[in-house]
Amino acid sequence: METLQLFVVLLSVCSLSYSKECQPYLMENIDFPGTDITFLYSPDVKHCQYLCTQHPSCLFFTFIRQDWTTDNRNFYCYLKSTPTGQPNVQTPLLGVTSGFSLKTCNLNSKPCLSQVYQNIDFYGSDYRFLFTSSSDECQTFCSKDPNCHFFTFINDAYTPEKYRYKCHLKYSWSIPRTLIVKKEVGIVSGFSEQLQMSPYLEPACQRKLFANTNIPGNNLETLPAAGAEHCHALCSAHPTCTYFTYNNNDFNCYLKKNPNEMVKEAKVGVTSGIPSRFCQLDNDWLKVDYDGVHFQGSDIRNVTMENADKCRKACTADRQCQFYTYFKDSHSNSDYRGLCFMKSVITISAPPKVSKLNNVVSPHWITCFFWGLCFMKSVITMWAPPIVSKLNNVVSGFPLKSKC
Repeated sequence: METLQLFVVLLSVCSLSYSKECQPYLMENIDFPGTDITFLYSPDVKHCQYLCTQHPSCLFFTFIRQDWTTDNRNFYCYLKSTPTGQPNVQTPLLGVTSGFSLKTCNLNSKPCLSQVYQNIDFYGSDYRFLFTSSSDECQTFCSKDPNCHFFTFINDAYTPEKYRYKCHLKYSWSIPRTLIVKKEVGIVSGFSEQLQMSPYLEPACQRKLFANTNIPGNNLETLPAAGAEHCHALCSAHPTCTYFTYNNNDFNCYLKKNPNEMVKEAKVGVTSGIPSRFCQLDNDWLKVDYDGVHFQGSDIRNVTMENADKCRKACTADRQCQFYTYFKDSHSNSDYRGLCFMKSVITISAPPKVSKLNNVVSPHWITCFFWGLCFMKSVITMWAPPIVSKLNNVVSGFPLKSKC
């Protein structure tokens, strides 16, 4: 009976989601004025369309192109919605391109982002800097670094000269984040068990948490999280997070950055920990029902379910659902009782700001290979530390690069 109910719910959801015609086309120099939800930065119109597709409420959009000259809103991606799913007005306007969400197009994979943008800067989100001989080499570094989602390379004509050949590797959140987490009686929230919080790796991680322990200062970013294990996953996904502290009372996850030291202090009600790298995260926390916790907003749809367990299973079976909130029969508002709210957020790589800047190159990651002259030479290649000395309570060694 439970399987039949889940099938009926998913059938109705699919009917609701895909009853409208797929509209992948773009309308150049046409504006959809008004009905804005928000705006985000995009380097081009296709990226803007993907942002609209992943936003839980966006149904159509207007993108302000690089050739727009009326003001400085170049690269603005306006996400929009109406009850009918269609823009109220369509007007001719030079320098913009409009289009529709691809939610009804039944896309099966993440978009491939490989476009190169000349004289466009992806401002912010830097986590590593290095100097490379060309933008192609900068691309290679980004492509081989799993944390790199886009980059900016400064060419040999940039002023001031001291920044030439600088390669900025940049990070963007690619895992779902609950935007608002609150306490509320009569509510259960949780996650889809299909969430991919990290690439599959071996061996399994040994999670390191410190109960009733605070690590003060050095805050990198503060995010809402359902629990300490969720906070651990967020820290593990961020390339510069060195440790974290989670407050059990207000659901705040404090990502911290200090690679030099970690000073701990006793504090009741908080949990701290160290991120896990190069191993498979334990995602058992995805199967937990968080009673009395409300994941507010980011709704993509709601359906009536008998209990929170069936709501979680419905979210897990729905490829668009990342997390959910279920209103129990004990909730104070009878209008919401039994409703399962399925939720989703944007996970596509998105620069925090896009702007014009001469003599820079800003593509998304691309894998490149290079050919050149071959000079046959020989030097000592066995790894050798510069100094070796005794020191209690430390462990040193070599990486597992190859078999001996």
